[in-house]
Amino acid sequence: MNAIPIKDISETSAPTRFVGGSDRASKHPGVERILSRLGPWLPWVHVVMFLVFLAVLVVPVYLPESAEQATFLDDGRVLANYLLWGVWFPLVFFSVVITGRSWCGFLCPMGAASELANRHGLKMQTPAWVRWPGTPILSFIIITLLGQTTGVRDHPEATLEIFGGTFVMAVIVGWLWGRNKRVWCRHLCPIGLLLGVFARLGAVQLCPRKWKSGPDELTDKTICPTYIDLPRKRATRHCIECLRCILPGHTAGLAVSFRRPGQELESIRHHAPDGWEILFIFLGAGVALGGFLWLVLPFYSDWRQVAGTWFIEQGQYWIGKPGPAWLMSVHPERREVFRWLDFFMIAGTMVAVMALSALVLSVACLASAGLARLQGGTASLFQAFVQIGYSQAPVALMALMIGLATELFTPFLRLGMTAVQVSNAKAAMIFLGWVWSVWLAWRILQGLGVGRGRWLALLPSAAGSSAMAAAWWMAVL
Repeated sequence: MNAIPIKDISETSAPTRFVGGSDRASKHPGVERILSRLGPWLPWVHVVMFLVFLAVLVVPVYLPESAEQATFLDDGRVLANYLLWGVWFPLVFFSVVITGRSWCGFLCPMGAASELANRHGLKMQTPAWVRWPGTPILSFIIITLLGQTTGVRDHPEATLEIFGGTFVMAVIVGWLWGRNKRVWCRHLCPIGLLLGVFARLGAVQLCPRKWKSGPDELTDKTICPTYIDLPRKRATRHCIECLRCILPGHTAGLAVSFRRPGQELESIRHHAPDGWEILFIFLGAGVALGGFLWLVLPFYSDWRQVAGTWFIEQGQYWIGKPGPAWLMSVHPERREVFRWLDFFMIAGTMVAVMALSALVLSVACLASAGLARLQGGTASLFQAFVQIGYSQAPVALMALMIGLATELFTPFLRLGMTAVQVSNAKAAMIFLGWVWSVWLAWRILQGLGVGRGRWLALLPSAAGSSAMAAAWWMAVL
């Protein structure tokens, strides 16, 4: 209905619970009591976050232009940019490895505003195109492309457009569709799928107290705002940790459980593996990579010159004119004006890198899946391909963290770190992601039943991880 179904390796095996799950009383009742008491305070937290959101997005637009040597210590615009790209993005990415999608349930003002609008909205049935599993992938790709062409990391007007526009869309979606649910968070949020996939690496999970067998599918008959069938929950992707299902002293609801980071992906065969998530990992990491590669590719300027000359020779002079400011960066006062040629070249490069990235990773994982079957693996070729595909998540996470959190290392430079030391730190993070990806592939292959030939089956997947790590190293270092 909402995902490519992937069955467990053994159709006759006993139902498999969450990692760390239990049908007995919770092992962490104190933690659950604290979390349940936080619930009534969350609306106030959302109000505060909304005010911070407004301050960071709206105020910089009306501040005077920043001087070239301005820093976040003495300039409001630079400070807002640093809070967004040097504090918010890194914290969100770091937190997802520890606590899953806690940002979505605890702090995100967009999801809260969407749900508030839903209480007073039309409550219409969610259209099929919204529920289509490819919709969040397209949402991420479109926002990533638009963010790059408008200069979202450099210009406050673009930041307000992207994040403010997303906020407005969240409210509209909440007002139109769903009944006491977060259609936006489940189906349309541009970073919801991103955080959901990486939440599978998280150390904190909420698991059913009384687990029921059956598929983990979308359902309206639940208190969960993201449509999770709580007794059959098998994956952390859609859980935004809103705390409504934490009911200390009751046998219903979910219990807090802790696990080793990445443990869910190590045993992904038991946790609703989804081919759409693999497609997103391959495409999402690629389109984000393209947003950085066009800045450093030595032959990009040559391609741009050839394309521009061809259009001029055809009499298509519009290609050299600036486009609308909502679609591309048009800031002559900051010496940056994109023309239609730049728009199509940047977007085209990002899409090309995305396609190439998806192709390389698909071939690598498909080769590993084929070798796994030859070496005794018990899953089908497609099942093995999907499960091995999850091994690319850690290296993608580290690369995206470094790429999107552009201001992360700014304070360290001011504290005396050299540019070389910062580059070394970034390289170390990418290397850590690569090692984790290779380890995950090893564990997934073990779960697929691959024995003595596991090293051979590991090689293509490791080569794919290496290619991604190398490409990001070139893009950001």
